[in-house]
Amino acid sequence: MKLVVVSAGLSVPSSTRLLADRLAEATRTSLGDADVPAVEVPVVDVRVVEVRELATAIANHLVTGFPSPVLSDAIDAVTEADGLIAVTPVFSASYSGLFKSFFDLIDNTALAGKPVLIAATGGTARHSLVLEHAMRPLFAYLRALVVPTAVYAASEDWGSEGDSRTDDLPRRIERAGAELAELMESRARTRRPTEEAVVPFAEQLAALRVG
Repeated sequence: MKLVVVSAGLSVPSSTRLLADRLAEATRTSLGDADVPAVEVPVVDVRVVEVRELATAIANHLVTGFPSPVLSDAIDAVTEADGLIAVTPVFSASYSGLFKSFFDLIDNTALAGKPVLIAATGGTARHSLVLEHAMRPLFAYLRALVVPTAVYAASEDWGSEGDSRTDDLPRRIERAGAELAELMESRARTRRPTEEAVVPFAEQLAALRVG
């Protein structure tokens, strides 16, 4: 099972990447739930796409119409994933321009029905509505299946227990990861091919002799 994480953090180290990694780990843990028999636990292949490393390639693709091999590989990884985690820093009360430019290059039908977890980071909790007024509409337009719990992490969330009145960051990460894992497993089950009926060879020969 393929889980792709798109992180649009611009600095190193990045709180956006930190949040992306924690969401990926929560999803992977939920996919390998201890209550599931070991033989049924899926192998989870996690890949992280750092958009900052593709900035020049994205700009070139926007003006030339041709993706570089590295950018093409990243786009293929996103479109072929079984589940997607998309995390952006907040700039001017919205997602970053680089984050939006990357998804502008993806065919607007390629994410249809794909389970997506959205998340964002910012300096203050006052920007948390960016998840609902910017990111969720973006992925709704792309017809992705966005999980109910979106995760926003402000500076004060790191290294603290969070706000007990609105739940804390670790609990939100765990809940969002579990929701994404459930949607990925559900989608995998519906795609699983049904077993073909095996017709004994003697019956096949007998059928050929009829008539």
